[in-house]
Amino acid sequence: RGYLYAGLEFGAECYCGHKVQAPNASESECNMGCKGERSSTCGGANRLSIYRLELAQESARRYGSAIFRGCFRRPDNVSIALPASQPMPNMSVDKCVDFCTEKEFPLSALAGTVCRCGFPTTLFPLHEREDEQLCAQRCTGEEFESCGTAEFLLVYQTQVQDNRCMDRRFLPTRSKQLVALASFPGAGNTWARHLIELATGFYTGSYYFDGSLYNKGFKGERDHWRSGRTICIKTHESGQKEIESFDAAILLIRNPYKALMAEFNRKYGGHIGFAAHAHWRGKEWPEFVANYAPWWATHTLDWLRFGRRVLVVHFEDLKRDLFAQLKRMVGLLGIAACEDRLLCVEGQKDGNFKRSGLRKLEYDPYTPEMRKVISGYIRTVDAALKLRNLSGVPDDYYPR
Repeated sequence: RGYLYAGLEFGAECYCGHKVQAPNASESECNMGCKGERSSTCGGANRLSIYRLELAQESARRYGSAIFRGCFRRPDNVSIALPASQPMPNMSVDKCVDFCTEKEFPLSALAGTVCRCGFPTTLFPLHEREDEQLCAQRCTGEEFESCGTAEFLLVYQTQVQDNRCMDRRFLPTRSKQLVALASFPGAGNTWARHLIELATGFYTGSYYFDGSLYNKGFKGERDHWRSGRTICIKTHESGQKEIESFDAAILLIRNPYKALMAEFNRKYGGHIGFAAHAHWRGKEWPEFVANYAPWWATHTLDWLRFGRRVLVVHFEDLKRDLFAQLKRMVGLLGIAACEDRLLCVEGQKDGNFKRSGLRKLEYDPYTPEMRKVISGYIRTVDAALKLRNLSGVPDDYYPR
């Protein structure tokens, strides 16, 4: 849930917080095995085993309503990069975030006893994080918080929406090329459309019509896919005739284990819902895997074989390095990427298209037989990519 510390107590109690306000105890006093995992220690009587979270995605960390972005070196021309500032002798995270929110800026930067506000720009892109210890100067107004220094700023994203990338419209003149945004179902196509629309300012279209997506703001959904008014066209098709009707394509590929589960959830729970446990435990899931797993492979193979000008993007790379990957995608669409707009997209990247992580399956739905078959498909796709001098599939496609 975004807290920095987890405290395990009495074998079966879990506490979370951003600060630890207690002295150290002897490790021997944490002597109770965890109820769910006897080989691990979960504190003791009135004693907590404390863990500090090292999140793979630091942007998941929150402080109240603000999202933690990290520790960054003070930018050159700081008064231009972060135009609003206020000396705060009693500085705290809340005070600085509240000040920048009131000034309607999406970034709040704590610089010791000065609070600065601004937008992500090429002057301050938030791409080169520093070690958090460089920002670990105690706040003057809050004993257990860090407030950065004059040289190393601690940055939070406020709840203020960065509107520099929110405007969208149809293309002013009919497009001379039809570009597909092609993916296997469950590979993140809707999320990629959201990113492309924010990055370019133009609506995306679809080979299909989905009323729920239209109602979520994808206004190109109602246009015929050949209308020429949209910047690219979502499609899951994989037949030669359908592929050859496009002039170019962004081919989005995702780990099949994740993609199959995402599409199964969509099929039985909607775009951001979940399939019921009865569907996972029943005959639906094995039948789904048997039918869809081969399609995951043939979809990529067909687009590589029949597609014209295909740009391969791995969903995992897009998540890990959104700025660079989105720049590649926008380039294929024939639009000069405005870097400030791309930096704006990074702050708005999730949109409303993310399933909540609160209902993850508590067991692995894949049987050894399923994994053996899917591993074969992964190897086939990996070889096909390398044959075209492209990087193969990411390592995490292969099961542990």
